[in-house]
Amino acid sequence: MNVAYAVFAVITIAYNLFSAGADFARWERIAEGMDRVGVPRRILPWLGLPKAAAVVGLVVGFWIPAIGIAAAVGLVLFYALAIATHVRAKDYSFGLQYPFLVLAAATLALGVTTA
Repeated sequence: MNVAYAVFAVITIAYNLFSAGADFARWERIAEGMDRVGVPRRILPWLGLPKAAAVVGLVVGFWIPAIGIAAAVGLVLFYALAIATHVRAKDYSFGLQYPFLVLAAATLALGVTTA
């Protein structure tokens, strides 16, 4: 494991921990974004589950790299689908899904190259 991977993994863990918490708490800012794309507010906590699972996977990935890589793949897919949902709804506003996708992709790329 190299330092770059560790730094990106820790940042990705922190951001997704925050994001999952915001989903679980039904933070109004996030809920408004869901409204714009037609996602019912009632499923907001369910969107926090894959993020929380990925956080656990990234932490475990420090000891079992394949788990961390799988968690990063999951996050890349999650945020790519989030962006697709926004595009489908013609919502082109800049949201957290874009930087979170970049972080997940960078963590995945660094994880694959150091595994």
